[in-house]
Amino acid sequence: MSQAIQLGVQSYCFRNFKDNADVASKVKEIGLDRVEVCAIHANFHDLEGWKNVVKTYEDAGVKIVSIGVETLHGDPAERDLFECVKLAGAKHISVHFKVESYVRAIAQTRQLAREYGVKVGIHCHGGYMFGGQPDVLDHLIGLGAPEIGLCMDTAWCMQIGPKLGQPIEWLKRYAGHLTGIHFKDFVFEKNGQWKDTVVGQGNLDLPAYAKTVTDSGFGGMAVIEYEADPQNPVPALKNCVEQMKKVL
Repeated sequence: MSQAIQLGVQSYCFRNFKDNADVASKVKEIGLDRVEVCAIHANFHDLEGWKNVVKTYEDAGVKIVSIGVETLHGDPAERDLFECVKLAGAKHISVHFKVESYVRAIAQTRQLAREYGVKVGIHCHGGYMFGGQPDVLDHLIGLGAPEIGLCMDTAWCMQIGPKLGQPIEWLKRYAGHLTGIHFKDFVFEKNGQWKDTVVGQGNLDLPAYAKTVTDSGFGGMAVIEYEADPQNPVPALKNCVEQMKKVL
């Protein structure tokens, strides 16, 4: 696996397992040692509780590299998220913004990102969520750069359709603004409904995408995300890791 890309996994993959020690064990079981922690596994506004979460992962030999995906509105309490990242020794937060509050939220987020030395990645979440398509992302990143960029979820990128939802083209479009990647894959039914699949076994051209990523020198936050099989995600995630090892 590329030394530049240090791959982890999104804790949402293990959303049916609430004990962080159990999650950390599963991260190691699939062959990884990094994690992006979501709110299912932590209260980011309970800093003392968060310290215990960080210690749990540290004791298991798993590094927290990011938190999220969190929706930011410009609330002063959102400083807690940056405190959590600092306590974990991480440098990234994955976020969403909302149409009614993004101007205020981006201004505050930029200020906090500068103060804490953290990169903020807007997680693209398909055509049904604000910030899921390129023209909106261009506007948001234009307001927030260089502290705020794109956390590209490859599956949700494709979900907006084949004309605009091209992950490799997005790598070119957002060169210099890519803060993170969620390596994820979908297959689509005739009605457009999406289904998670092992990364590289769906519509994502994983070899070509991975080559473009590594050729670009990307060294930001990178995690696998697989949302199917929530009762037993480990076998498919092991397969995801094997697919990633073939191309990175």
